[in-house]
Amino acid sequence: MRIREGDPLEIYTDKDGGVIFKKYSLMGGLVDFAGQLCETLNRTTGQVSVITDRDSCIAVAGVSRRELAEKAISPQLERLMEGRQVYQYKPGDEAIPLCADNEKYSLCTAAPILSEGDVLGCVLFAGTADKLASGEVEYKLVQSIAGFLGRHMES
Repeated sequence: MRIREGDPLEIYTDKDGGVIFKKYSLMGGLVDFAGQLCETLNRTTGQVSVITDRDSCIAVAGVSRRELAEKAISPQLERLMEGRQVYQYKPGDEAIPLCADNEKYSLCTAAPILSEGDVLGCVLFAGTADKLASGEVEYKLVQSIAGFLGRHMES
């Protein structure tokens, strides 16, 4: 269920008295704003743009939403976010898949969203195996947007 010790939960009850636990995402309130950012990043670079929370893709631009929206992120991307470093694919490196159940898209450039020392998600550009190019512009964009979102979450 991808719930770890210490993860915040939302607790609901249904009409039959059952209890429903849902993992709480601080990024959940930013879905519309994240979508607008992804659209802008996609128009600026022409690349597939994605913003994730700690578990799934919450905003996507440059491909059909159905392909990536709300899909679980890969364990490799989770580890990358926990490392708190900006990632950039280099030719010859092993590609890091974006989603856990779909290896069609891999990371080109990715920056974790940090707020008060906590990892909230990631801003990234993705591509297919034949289109994993990334340059300094993309590196600076994901770094800047991730920093902006992290500061936005603190206020």
